[in-house]
Amino acid sequence: MSYKILLFDVDDTLLDFAANETDSLTKLFQQHGYTFTDELFQVYNAVNKQLWADYENGKIGLDVVLNSRFSDTMLRLGKVVDGTEWENQYRELLGNGSQLMEGALELCQSLSATHRLFVVTNGITQTQIKRLKQSGLYDFFEDIFDSQSIGFQKPSTKFFDYVMNHITDFNKQEALIIGDSLNTDIKGGILSGIDTCWINHSRHNSTDIRSTYTITTLGEIYDLLASVK
Repeated sequence: MSYKILLFDVDDTLLDFAANETDSLTKLFQQHGYTFTDELFQVYNAVNKQLWADYENGKIGLDVVLNSRFSDTMLRLGKVVDGTEWENQYRELLGNGSQLMEGALELCQSLSATHRLFVVTNGITQTQIKRLKQSGLYDFFEDIFDSQSIGFQKPSTKFFDYVMNHITDFNKQEALIIGDSLNTDIKGGILSGIDTCWINHSRHNSTDIRSTYTITTLGEIYDLLASVK
C-alpha cells in the first residue's frame, strides 16, 4: 500500500533551524550589549537542551523552558536578566527566520499535488506558522499540528493520537512520518505504529531506535515514495 498522508517535522527537516537560531541569538545578545561568542553559545546550548529534555520527559512545563533558558544562561555568567523579556524578543527574531532546507520548497510543492501533507512539530504555534508562511511552505499543508496547541509533545502517543483523530480518513498504513529527530519523530512513529523516514544529517545512530527508512537529503523522498506500492 502506498503512502498517501505525509507528516512532516519542521525544524531541520523543512526549515533550517540551526541557521535561524544562530542568527536570532546573535541579534538578541547584541541588543543587550553582548557579543554572542562560541563560548556563550555553548553555555546557552547546554541550558536549553537540558530544559527541553526535561520538558519532553514531562518534568517541567513549556512555559518554564521558554521563560528560564535565557535567565539561567546569564545566571551562569553572573548576570541577572528578565528571562521572559528576553524570550519574547528572541521569539520575535526567531519568527522572522524562514531559511529553507535545500529542496524543501520544491518538494512540498510537488508532493502536495499527489499526497496529503501535514505538519507535526514540537515548536511554538505562532512562531512555526509565521515561519512556514514566510518560507512559502504554509499553503502546501492541510493542517499544522503543534505541541503547544495539543498539550502533548512528540514522541508521546497522546500527541500522535490527537493528530490521527483530527485527520479525516486517516489510515496508519497509508501514513509516513518524516523528520530528523530519532527521539521525537522516529520514536513517536514507532510508539504509534506509523512508518517513519529518518533524515540523517550525517549523524551516527547510537540508539536502539530504528526507522522504517533512512535518507540523507530531502530529494531522496521522491524515489522512496515511488518505490513503495
